Amino acid sequence: MSFESLGLEADLVRAVRDQGYNEPTPVQREAIPAVLAGRDLLAGAQTGTGKTAAFALPVLQGLAASSQHGKFRPVRALVLTPTRELAAQVGESFRIYGRHLDLRATVIFGGVGINPQIAALRRGVDVVVATPGRLLDHAGQHTVDLSKVEVLVLDEADRMLDMGFLRDIRRILALLPARRQNLLFSATYAKEIRQLADKLLDNPAQVQVAPRNATAERVDQLVFPLDKRRKREFLSHMIGQRNWRQVLVFTRTKHGANRLAQQLERDGLSATAIHGNKSQGARTRALHGFKNGSVRVLVATDIAARGLDIDQLPHVVNYELPNVPEDYVHRIGRTGRAGREGQAVSLVCAEEHDYLAGIEKLLKRELPREVVAGYEPEAPLARVAANRGRTAGNRPQPGQARRRRGRGRASRAAP
Repeated sequence: MSFESLGLEADLVRAVRDQGYNEPTPVQREAIPAVLAGRDLLAGAQTGTGKTAAFALPVLQGLAASSQHGKFRPVRALVLTPTRELAAQVGESFRIYGRHLDLRATVIFGGVGINPQIAALRRGVDVVVATPGRLLDHAGQHTVDLSKVEVLVLDEADRMLDMGFLRDIRRILALLPARRQNLLFSATYAKEIRQLADKLLDNPAQVQVAPRNATAERVDQLVFPLDKRRKREFLSHMIGQRNWRQVLVFTRTKHGANRLAQQLERDGLSATAIHGNKSQGARTRALHGFKNGSVRVLVATDIAARGLDIDQLPHVVNYELPNVPEDYVHRIGRTGRAGREGQAVSLVCAEEHDYLAGIEKLLKRELPREVVAGYEPEAPLARVAANRGRTAGNRPQPGQARRRRGRGRASRAAP
């Protein structure tokens, strides 16, 4: 199937091919015709599936069909995202895919000056990509008019609800015209997402490109049981011994991210932290360094890392397991994107056993464990001890790692 066969115009197909894409992904094949037909949409799509193009391309085509070339360009498409980084990436996608069209898009988020955003809005834009908080700031200052919006996109709606944006979303909905097209994209379908969809969407087309809460098909998942106090030492050992050149590491707290990045630096690894307390400029520089290879390890919190789009990221490490199982799915979705292979490693101490059990319950499968010689935990995971069934006579020999038989593959930042 080609992009032309989905009903896209030549200028959009040309822009897509300029990026090296010739065949649409499953979510694009299902979503683009539905959006072009003017239907509301409920899409269950993980990160890395091509979901941004699934809504950006048909939205751009719809706007171009009734393009307003005058000096005054009302905002006709609004995309809400949970984080600054995701807003910037979605805005860049609109710029790239709309490069051959007479349309304008701008990005609005906090952490940077508001005056350049006001100037862009005054010049007139067709598409606004925004985080909820800064958009409401503009609405409060009467620097944005949302009364002409024709299409609303909620991207990563599950994360927006997790981050407490439901009230802000409701305030924004009150500023929009009642008659409009609504597109909702979510990696997971929690009860709250279903409730929001029921209120927001009118007889939507439904797209589900991966099993509910499934993890990336090409992500090799592995658990290393070890003592909490030895995690940092083990992480440095793994990165050095296995020559990992680009590693995204997750911690639960901002303070923990800072501390770990500093410790890794002392171990001789180029590392930096990214989290909500960092300025937008610092976050942008950290991400740029990670992408260009000058930073080997990026230590991030869940909020800061949400929406990060890093091509061919090979390794994700859960230095600390998330206490919300769905966040594990989001974390490891940073690797194994767009058909590429990746590895997700979790360093799990005995205190995190319940978190691991919750993740495995969500995934409906047990993750394989590997105990590395020299790093055997003093307080093994209860489930590891039960499953491993090892005796003193068959423990790994020095320099060796024993891996339990099991399937190694799954069935696939601040506002």
